[in-house]
Amino acid sequence: MRAFVATSLGAATFAALVVPLALPAGANPAKAPAAAAPEAAKAGVPGSTQSLPLVPLGDRDRVLPGRGSARAGTAARLGMPVKDVRPFSLVGVVWDDAKAELHGQPQVRTRATGSHKWGAWQDVQTHYDDAPDLDSPERGQKPRGGTAPLWVGDSDAVQMRIAPETGRQAVTELPDGMRLELVDPGSPAKSRDPAPAAAGQQANDSSAANAGLAPAGATEIPAAPADQLQADLAAAGQEDRGQAAEPRNGPRPKIITRAGWGADEKLREPKFGYTKTVKAAFVHHSATGNTYSCSQSPAIIRGIYRYHVKSNHWRDLGYNFVIDKCGTIYEGRAGGVAKPVMGAHTLGFNSDTTGIAVIGTFDKAKPSAAAVEALGKLTAWKLGLYGRNPSGKTTLVSGGGNRFKKGTKVRLNVISGHRDGYVTSCPGAALYGTLGSARTASARFQGR
Repeated sequence: MRAFVATSLGAATFAALVVPLALPAGANPAKAPAAAAPEAAKAGVPGSTQSLPLVPLGDRDRVLPGRGSARAGTAARLGMPVKDVRPFSLVGVVWDDAKAELHGQPQVRTRATGSHKWGAWQDVQTHYDDAPDLDSPERGQKPRGGTAPLWVGDSDAVQMRIAPETGRQAVTELPDGMRLELVDPGSPAKSRDPAPAAAGQQANDSSAANAGLAPAGATEIPAAPADQLQADLAAAGQEDRGQAAEPRNGPRPKIITRAGWGADEKLREPKFGYTKTVKAAFVHHSATGNTYSCSQSPAIIRGIYRYHVKSNHWRDLGYNFVIDKCGTIYEGRAGGVAKPVMGAHTLGFNSDTTGIAVIGTFDKAKPSAAAVEALGKLTAWKLGLYGRNPSGKTTLVSGGGNRFKKGTKVRLNVISGHRDGYVTSCPGAALYGTLGSARTASARFQGR
């Protein structure tokens, strides 16, 4: 939850925002050409993002069925009437100022591609506080505020409304520049025609960052026992730890690389960003919903990746690792799975930490046993490379956020939830409740 005040807007402000369907993300609606070319056609990348400004709803659409519609207030008349669009599978809402707070509950419903079947209305989680640190070079990209992305499956029509938050009688405040983002994750990059030279070089760089753990272009980094430690320490730049009498490292779990989940490397910033070490792991949920199959996990990650880069204006996927309900572990932000890659996952505490997201929404639903076990295995290995005890505590210095002021020294668990460093509901109460078990398992995998 962001501790900032939102800008109030009336419906009249949004009346000027009715622009063509395919307006690219980040464009100025007032200056947009009459017929903007679709992003996919211009950029020639797999997938696309349709960025649609909210509009005043007409009389027919103004009163929408469901919670709070009759007393939603003027601001809630903004939304998206039934709209036929290009196919997409993931949806989110963004706005101009990353510090602004949305006092309302976005709800969407979508229609399955090629059918007449509309799904039920779904809430889009608003308390989505993954972000680059305030003094990070990534802030130069002018990141936007936004909701969590919601996975809806292959769809070709959408409708959106903004309902009052629980406990409120009306929607009265909305941030500037609210847009509905519809993301087509595309097909895996590895299945496309040869990429342009620049993209090919970035793919090579991403693969080379895992040198010593897997061959160039590999789609997975194989599992390895804890006694085969030297290659992992070398990949992490921690060779000196190999001389310790009893280095505590868990076995390396199998990790699907960015090539394995089909990352389009030319979407991200070409350079990697690193922090000094890894003192702790922050656990998140993706808040994308739980109605997915494990075969869809790569597409979900590609969708989140595109949403983070194109919609939120981050340099790359925010998380360092992603875990699905089947316990499969995926490489997140580029730069090397063993290295201390700077993520954009916990505002104020991205330095000297790693961020792990479990795909799903766990406010009430429990994470799978396979996901929790994978979390234990991953943290045992990753934290072990840097000599950290998963069941211990560490001191971090806040880079500034809504829970701790910049410069505050904070004592936290080595495996913490997002909410430990920032006022947010993430990683959901149900997942947060498993972190004690994850710490115990992680320490056990390290032989403690």
